Amino acid sequence: MLPLTLTTICYRLLWAALLGSVIGIERSVRRRPAGMRTSACVAIASALFTIMSVEIAHATGDTSTTRIASNVVQGIGFLGAGVILREGGSIVGLTTAAAIFAVAAIGMAAGGGFYAVSGAGAALILFALILFVYIENIFDLKPRYMLFRISSSQAEDLVPEVHSIFTRLGIALDNFQVSMAGQQHLIQFDADVSHHQQQSIFKSIARPGVTFEMLPLERRQV
Repeated sequence: MLPLTLTTICYRLLWAALLGSVIGIERSVRRRPAGMRTSACVAIASALFTIMSVEIAHATGDTSTTRIASNVVQGIGFLGAGVILREGGSIVGLTTAAAIFAVAAIGMAAGGGFYAVSGAGAALILFALILFVYIENIFDLKPRYMLFRISSSQAEDLVPEVHSIFTRLGIALDNFQVSMAGQQHLIQFDADVSHHQQQSIFKSIARPGVTFEMLPLERRQV
Protein backbone atom coordinates (compact mmCIF):
# COMPACT_ATOMS: atom_id res chain seq x y z
CA MET A 1 0.00 0.00 0.00
CA LEU A 2 1.40 3.37 -1.04
CA PRO A 3 1.66 6.30 1.37
CA LEU A 4 -1.25 8.70 1.30
CA THR A 5 -0.99 11.88 -0.70
CA LEU A 6 -1.32 15.23 1.02
CA THR A 7 -4.61 15.81 -0.80
CA THR A 8 -6.09 12.56 0.49
CA ILE A 9 -4.96 13.35 4.04
CA CYS A 10 -6.57 16.79 3.85
CA TYR A 11 -9.81 15.30 2.55
CA ARG A 12 -9.95 12.87 5.45
CA LEU A 13 -9.20 15.55 8.01
CA LEU A 14 -11.80 17.89 6.56
CA TRP A 15 -14.40 15.11 6.52
CA ALA A 16 -13.63 14.32 10.16
CA ALA A 17 -13.88 18.02 11.05
CA LEU A 18 -17.23 18.33 9.28
CA LEU A 19 -18.77 15.33 11.03
CA GLY A 20 -17.42 16.37 14.42
CA SER A 21 -18.70 19.92 13.94
CA VAL A 22 -22.21 18.75 13.05
CA ILE A 23 -22.44 16.72 16.25
CA GLY A 24 -20.92 19.62 18.19
CA ILE A 25 -23.56 22.00 16.83
CA GLU A 26 -26.29 19.80 18.35
CA ARG A 27 -24.49 19.97 21.71
CA SER A 28 -24.14 23.75 21.46
CA VAL A 29 -27.82 24.23 20.55
CA ARG A 30 -28.76 22.34 23.72
CA ARG A 31 -26.26 24.47 25.68
CA ARG A 32 -24.11 21.51 26.64
CA PRO A 33 -20.30 21.38 26.89
CA ALA A 34 -18.21 19.78 24.14
CA GLY A 35 -19.74 21.97 21.47
CA MET A 36 -18.70 22.53 17.86
CA ARG A 37 -15.05 23.49 18.47
CA THR A 38 -14.40 20.72 20.97
CA SER A 39 -16.06 18.04 18.86
CA ALA A 40 -14.25 19.18 15.73
CA CYS A 41 -10.90 19.09 17.53
CA VAL A 42 -11.58 15.60 18.90
CA ALA A 43 -12.55 14.31 15.46
CA ILE A 44 -9.57 15.91 13.71
CA ALA A 45 -7.12 14.69 16.35
CA SER A 46 -8.50 11.14 16.19
CA ALA A 47 -8.32 11.18 12.39
CA LEU A 48 -4.78 12.55 12.43
CA PHE A 49 -3.59 9.96 14.94
CA THR A 50 -5.08 7.24 12.77
CA ILE A 51 -3.47 8.60 9.61
CA MET A 52 -0.08 9.14 11.18
CA SER A 53 0.05 5.72 12.80
CA VAL A 54 -0.25 4.16 9.33
CA GLU A 55 2.07 6.67 7.64
CA ILE A 56 4.79 6.22 10.25
CA ALA A 57 4.52 2.46 9.84
CA HIS A 58 5.04 2.91 6.08
CA ALA A 59 7.99 5.23 6.56
CA THR A 60 9.81 3.17 9.20
CA GLY A 61 8.63 -0.35 8.47
CA ASP A 62 7.73 -0.71 12.14
CA THR A 63 4.15 -1.98 12.25
CA SER A 64 4.02 -1.50 16.02
CA THR A 65 3.37 2.21 15.40
CA THR A 66 -0.17 1.31 14.37
CA ARG A 67 -0.87 1.03 18.08
CA ILE A 68 -0.86 4.83 18.19
CA ALA A 69 -4.47 4.78 16.97
CA SER A 70 -5.48 2.27 19.64
CA ASN A 71 -4.22 4.62 22.33
CA VAL A 72 -6.70 7.24 21.15
CA VAL A 73 -9.42 5.24 22.93
CA GLN A 74 -7.60 5.55 26.26
CA GLY A 75 -6.96 9.26 25.77
CA ILE A 76 -10.60 9.93 24.96
CA GLY A 77 -11.56 7.96 28.04
CA PHE A 78 -9.68 10.46 30.22
CA LEU A 79 -11.24 13.39 28.37
CA GLY A 80 -14.73 11.94 28.78
CA ALA A 81 -14.18 11.25 32.47
CA GLY A 82 -13.42 14.94 32.96
CA VAL A 83 -16.94 15.99 31.99
CA ILE A 84 -18.72 13.48 34.23
CA LEU A 85 -19.64 15.20 37.48
CA ARG A 86 -21.66 14.49 40.59
CA GLU A 87 -24.07 17.32 41.34
CA GLY A 88 -26.90 17.44 43.81
CA GLY A 89 -26.80 13.69 44.37
CA SER A 90 -27.00 12.97 40.62
CA ILE A 91 -24.44 11.96 38.04
CA VAL A 92 -24.37 14.39 35.11
CA GLY A 93 -22.30 14.51 31.96
CA LEU A 94 -22.69 10.92 30.78
CA THR A 95 -24.28 11.94 27.48
CA THR A 96 -21.52 14.46 26.80
CA ALA A 97 -18.83 11.88 27.61
CA ALA A 98 -20.51 9.35 25.33
CA ALA A 99 -20.75 11.93 22.53
CA ILE A 100 -17.02 12.70 22.84
CA PHE A 101 -16.25 8.98 22.69
CA ALA A 102 -18.44 8.60 19.59
CA VAL A 103 -16.86 11.62 17.87
CA ALA A 104 -13.43 10.09 18.41
CA ALA A 105 -14.60 6.85 16.80
CA ILE A 106 -16.04 8.78 13.86
CA GLY A 107 -12.77 10.68 13.50
CA MET A 108 -10.80 7.44 13.46
CA ALA A 109 -13.09 6.01 10.77
CA ALA A 110 -12.68 9.18 8.70
CA GLY A 111 -8.92 9.06 9.19
CA GLY A 112 -8.91 5.48 7.97
CA GLY A 113 -10.66 6.52 4.78
CA PHE A 114 -14.04 4.98 5.65
CA TYR A 115 -16.11 7.93 4.50
CA ALA A 116 -19.46 6.12 4.30
CA VAL A 117 -18.98 4.35 7.63
CA SER A 118 -18.01 7.55 9.47
CA GLY A 119 -20.91 9.43 7.84
CA ALA A 120 -23.39 6.73 8.84
CA GLY A 121 -21.98 6.72 12.37
CA ALA A 122 -22.40 10.48 12.67
CA ALA A 123 -25.98 10.23 11.39
CA LEU A 124 -26.83 7.58 13.98
CA ILE A 125 -25.29 9.64 16.79
CA LEU A 126 -27.32 12.68 15.76
CA PHE A 127 -30.43 10.50 15.59
CA ALA A 128 -29.82 9.34 19.15
CA LEU A 129 -29.04 12.80 20.52
CA ILE A 130 -32.01 14.55 18.88
CA LEU A 131 -34.85 12.03 18.60
CA PHE A 132 -34.37 10.29 21.93
CA VAL A 133 -34.87 13.61 23.73
CA TYR A 134 -38.42 13.78 22.37
CA ILE A 135 -39.05 10.14 23.31
CA GLU A 136 -37.90 10.85 26.87
CA ASN A 137 -40.26 13.83 27.09
CA ILE A 138 -43.25 11.96 25.62
CA PHE A 139 -42.92 9.02 28.00
CA ASP A 140 -41.75 11.13 30.96
CA LEU A 141 -38.53 9.13 31.27
CA LYS A 142 -36.17 11.89 32.37
CA PRO A 143 -36.46 13.33 35.88
CA ARG A 144 -36.00 16.99 36.67
CA TYR A 145 -34.04 18.36 39.61
CA MET A 146 -36.42 20.32 41.82
CA LEU A 147 -36.31 22.34 45.02
CA PHE A 148 -39.14 21.51 47.43
CA ARG A 149 -40.33 23.92 50.13
CA ILE A 150 -43.04 22.86 52.58
CA SER A 151 -44.13 25.08 55.45
CA SER A 152 -46.55 24.23 58.24
CA SER A 153 -47.09 24.85 61.93
CA GLN A 154 -46.65 21.12 62.62
CA ALA A 155 -43.42 20.02 60.97
CA GLU A 156 -43.04 17.11 63.42
CA ASP A 157 -45.95 15.42 61.64
CA LEU A 158 -44.85 16.35 58.14
CA VAL A 159 -41.24 15.18 58.31
CA PRO A 160 -42.01 11.46 58.64
CA GLU A 161 -44.82 11.82 56.10
CA VAL A 162 -42.47 13.40 53.55
CA HIS A 163 -39.90 10.66 54.06
CA SER A 164 -42.60 8.02 53.69
CA ILE A 165 -43.98 9.49 50.46
CA PHE A 166 -40.58 9.85 48.80
CA THR A 167 -39.42 6.42 49.98
CA ARG A 168 -42.56 4.85 48.48
CA LEU A 169 -41.81 6.57 45.16
CA GLY A 170 -38.15 5.52 45.30
CA ILE A 171 -36.85 9.11 45.31
CA ALA A 172 -33.70 10.14 47.17
CA LEU A 173 -33.73 13.46 49.04
CA ASP A 174 -30.78 15.87 48.95
CA ASN A 175 -29.92 18.74 51.31
CA PHE A 176 -32.84 18.00 53.67
CA GLN A 177 -33.33 20.90 56.11
CA VAL A 178 -35.91 21.85 58.75
CA SER A 179 -35.94 25.45 60.01
CA MET A 180 -38.22 28.07 61.58
CA ALA A 181 -39.73 30.97 59.62
CA GLY A 182 -41.69 32.98 62.15
CA GLN A 183 -44.32 30.63 63.58
CA GLN A 184 -43.98 28.24 60.68
CA HIS A 185 -41.69 25.26 60.31
CA LEU A 186 -39.97 25.17 56.92
CA ILE A 187 -38.94 21.86 55.34
CA GLN A 188 -36.65 22.22 52.36
CA PHE A 189 -34.88 19.64 50.18
CA ASP A 190 -33.91 18.81 46.61
CA ALA A 191 -34.80 15.75 44.53
CA ASP A 192 -34.84 14.35 41.00
CA VAL A 193 -38.49 13.77 40.07
CA SER A 194 -40.42 13.10 36.88
CA HIS A 195 -43.55 15.02 35.94
CA HIS A 196 -45.76 12.12 37.02
CA GLN A 197 -43.99 11.95 40.38
CA GLN A 198 -44.44 15.69 40.88
CA GLN A 199 -48.20 15.30 40.49
CA SER A 200 -48.29 12.37 42.91
CA ILE A 201 -46.25 14.26 45.52
CA PHE A 202 -48.43 17.35 45.24
CA LYS A 203 -51.63 15.34 45.73
CA SER A 204 -50.15 13.60 48.79
CA ILE A 205 -48.86 16.68 50.61
CA ALA A 206 -50.89 19.73 49.54
CA ARG A 207 -53.79 20.48 51.91
CA PRO A 208 -55.16 23.37 54.01
CA GLY A 209 -52.59 24.68 56.45
CA VAL A 210 -49.65 23.45 54.39
CA THR A 211 -47.78 25.67 51.92
CA PHE A 212 -46.12 23.59 49.24
CA GLU A 213 -43.71 24.79 46.54
CA MET A 214 -41.83 22.94 43.78
CA LEU A 215 -39.22 25.02 41.98
CA PRO A 216 -36.82 23.88 39.24
CA LEU A 217 -33.21 24.26 40.28
CA GLU A 218 -30.76 25.90 37.93
CA ARG A 219 -27.74 23.70 37.78
CA ARG A 220 -25.10 22.94 35.19
CA GLN A 221 -26.22 20.29 32.72
CA VAL A 222 -23.76 18.34 30.68
